[in-house]
Amino acid sequence: MGSGGLSRRRFVGTLAGSAAGVTLPAATACDDAPAPADTPDTPDAADPATSGTNSPGTRPSAQTESREPSGPRPLHLGTYTSVEGGGRGIGLATYDPATGRITGTGTITGVGDPSYLALHPNRRTLYAVNEREDGAVTAVRLDDREILGSRSTGGAAPCHLSVHPSGRWLLSANYGTGSVAVHPVDASGALGERTDLVTHSSPAPGPGQEGPHAHQFITSPDGRHVLAVDLGTDTVYTYRLDLKAGTLTEVARAQTKPGAGPRHLTFHPAGRYAYLANEVDNTVAVCTYDADSGRLTVGDEQETGTGSGTSYPAQLVVTPNGRYAYLANRGHNSLARYAVESDGARLRLLGTVPVSGDFPRQIALSPDGTLLFAANQRSSTVSVFHVDEGSGELRLAGEPFASPVAVCALPL
Repeated sequence: MGSGGLSRRRFVGTLAGSAAGVTLPAATACDDAPAPADTPDTPDAADPATSGTNSPGTRPSAQTESREPSGPRPLHLGTYTSVEGGGRGIGLATYDPATGRITGTGTITGVGDPSYLALHPNRRTLYAVNEREDGAVTAVRLDDREILGSRSTGGAAPCHLSVHPSGRWLLSANYGTGSVAVHPVDASGALGERTDLVTHSSPAPGPGQEGPHAHQFITSPDGRHVLAVDLGTDTVYTYRLDLKAGTLTEVARAQTKPGAGPRHLTFHPAGRYAYLANEVDNTVAVCTYDADSGRLTVGDEQETGTGSGTSYPAQLVVTPNGRYAYLANRGHNSLARYAVESDGARLRLLGTVPVSGDFPRQIALSPDGTLLFAANQRSSTVSVFHVDEGSGELRLAGEPFASPVAVCALPL
């Protein structure tokens, strides 16, 4: 797929520049960021060095996290580096777990178009996609912020990546060419050469789509299967990952309504149900998951709280206690709040709140679930909300933080 696919991914009607044909720069040292004072298990933190006024990576469970403020926590931010007004690499910041206030601390330069980020389970290595025509994934060691190298994903415009719970495999999704890739992770956190690449050649693209568009690649909560969400084919593919060879074997497919455009899948903590955000037809769906077969069954579509038309729903997150879910609505510039009922089998829309930004591309919860971060692409800001554990209500935590073309927020 050509640069037109990249333009659609970025919605560059409000941005200038194109990623096609840009050569990934050589790795360089961290810019404007002091050496971290934390240990590798609690690395210093994340976000662009700009003035300031969120399924990425594996995190500790809520039960192991202290509910009391424990000082500033790390935050890493993804951006586009090859568009007008974009960032210079992976943003570094900290956030106050009590107030939600973000403080910028610098930038890890030398990583091109790091639009999505993921953390290794041991918390020592950060991974970023390089969302370009010649797609790649990059590893960064967090204790000294050294770039450990990049590897080709074998496709165009990789837009999502995740680390297998074993810590031995990196999974990535190439939006532009509709393929998913697997890379080995060595003991240092560095990436080896790709061990598999699967292109979604069937079923045929959905209405209005010219080809497959893999948008997400994650591991099921039981660790037995990996699932790829493809917007172009209206399909969620389930694979079995060979943990020795790093190869994929397809075991099941789940199809949405034609033209739904599935974008992002989030599992309930109990693991029996998952929630699917459909970008094109402006819906969400509750899915059942069978751990034995890996089969996902897509349920009836539900509203996003934005009315008629397309609002480009982007991502769902579920609170650690499994009681509430939140959806980022980009066109509506809102966060939809759902009550999770029947042990995860049902979502009930409670309403929406303004995101205090423009085009919330991605959202994430802090590890303890008390804060929600929204990366607002078009306003170049990150909004932070306090999450009420009892009611699920969201309360804006001060003025949004300025961050160039913010498309991913990873709070640790």
